Amino acid sequence: MQHYVNPEPFDPYAIDKITPAQERIYQAKPFQLMVWRFRRHRLAVISLLFLAFAYATTLITEMLAPYGLTTRNIEHILAPPQGIHLFHEGRFVGPFTYGLEYRLDMENLVRVYTPNKARVEPLRFFCQGDAYRFWGMIPGTFHLVCPPEGGTLFLLGTDRLGRDILSRILYGARISLTVGLIGISISLFLGLLLGGIAGYYGGKVDSIIQRVIEMLRSFPELPLWMTLSAALPVDWSPVVIYFGITVILGLLDWTGLARAVRSKLLALREEDFCTAAELMGAKPSRVIRRHLLPNFLSHIIASATLSIPGMILGETALSFLGLGLRAPITSWGVLLAEAQNINAVVLYPWLLFPVVPVILVVLAFNFLGDGLRDAADPYS
Repeated sequence: MQHYVNPEPFDPYAIDKITPAQERIYQAKPFQLMVWRFRRHRLAVISLLFLAFAYATTLITEMLAPYGLTTRNIEHILAPPQGIHLFHEGRFVGPFTYGLEYRLDMENLVRVYTPNKARVEPLRFFCQGDAYRFWGMIPGTFHLVCPPEGGTLFLLGTDRLGRDILSRILYGARISLTVGLIGISISLFLGLLLGGIAGYYGGKVDSIIQRVIEMLRSFPELPLWMTLSAALPVDWSPVVIYFGITVILGLLDWTGLARAVRSKLLALREEDFCTAAELMGAKPSRVIRRHLLPNFLSHIIASATLSIPGMILGETALSFLGLGLRAPITSWGVLLAEAQNINAVVLYPWLLFPVVPVILVVLAFNFLGDGLRDAADPYS
């Protein structure tokens, strides 16, 4: 008779054992779980890095731009983009451009530019160039890249006044990107305040706020923006107009966030932790601020991120139509206003280059918002 011996004794609790990786997930805080889920969204991570780089450039715009904001090259009006070369006749020279020569085409009344291969103009790095005032306060002349001595560096061409388009796009980024941040700050404050009041108190207060939201959302968005922007006095300074546009965008964009906050508070205010806080004597403001809002803060962040590109597009559209920011303030919308003439676009297509950063930034914010929304979903 054979005896069978079980090499491993039966463990009735083996089914409850978890791996170290599972334990790490179970013990992680909600924010850490959100970060892990977000890192799995490749497009969102790439978009975050791109936006971080874009906003970082606005801090040192004056140093990055090869030319000053108002620098004019009257001998190179509407010049086409120049290419950067490394080799000349098989010999390594380093980054350089070929000199530009132009002639007048009297038949079509346009300037025709041709590169002169005999003029090799090396670029200068970490150099002294056009004077500027850093953030409008500190005078300076230092640039990371400068045009060659006696040469030109028009990577994206020039406009009708001979101003470098690349430099103006870099300066315009500071305005167009910050419009979205300031506008969403106003929208976020109003959305959290009014949405929180409506969701927590309910009743007549909720009905009044909802009727106001419905009235604002019944107006077509762009015509309402245009009407309020046109009401700004023309004698206001460019800085005041800039803040006026951001306030308008913020005051008209809070309705969607307020409804989202209201719906969340209506669901959470009946939970046991909210009732316990009220029984312990917590004031409504404390219950909303310390107990209700943190429970869907990730959702608010995702919603705010998706609202920023709408504000950037709003400013761009208003400035393009001549009802938003005006010269001498430079934004991407102001730059695109020069491309309204279809004849100019046909002859000088590089005037449309300012639309490229608008598209990239809006797409990046949308991808980032999608990633944050998926990461904030507790059921994902």
